[in-house]
Amino acid sequence: MKKQIITLVTVLIMAASTVFAAEHGKHDMGKHAQMGGAAHEEIIDGVKAVFTVQTMKEAMKAMGMKMPKGVKETHHVSLSLQDMKDNSAITSGEARIKVIGPDKSEQVKELVGMHGHFGADIQMSAKGRYGIISKFKTADAKVRQVKFWYQVK
Repeated sequence: MKKQIITLVTVLIMAASTVFAAEHGKHDMGKHAQMGGAAHEEIIDGVKAVFTVQTMKEAMKAMGMKMPKGVKETHHVSLSLQDMKDNSAITSGEARIKVIGPDKSEQVKELVGMHGHFGADIQMSAKGRYGIISKFKTADAKVRQVKFWYQVK
């Protein structure tokens, strides 16, 4: 239970920093990319999906905080969505992620809506190539899917 609370607090803190950045101007998909570098960008059926992957340690350091003890998740994966018709941010809907590790282990998590993006903390402690598959449904009721590889060095 303590680990879940710590993870939730960490995610909320990261979300708060995103809100602060977004409130200083128009929602800019590039701001999320600057946090941890865009791991993948793709346009699917009129929606631009930008994924960032950031180590929990880097995320905490960027906020001037130390990494809490007991957190087993090593990375934060975020998904920002943008409607290409009017360049507006899509902040509601449903999103899930499946991460397949170098050892073929799988993690499936709900990406939680966090003030302008969706995110989850993932365990990516082994070096190697991770397969990331995400499905998300927006207000238009279309289910979109993105697949990409992410290398942990």
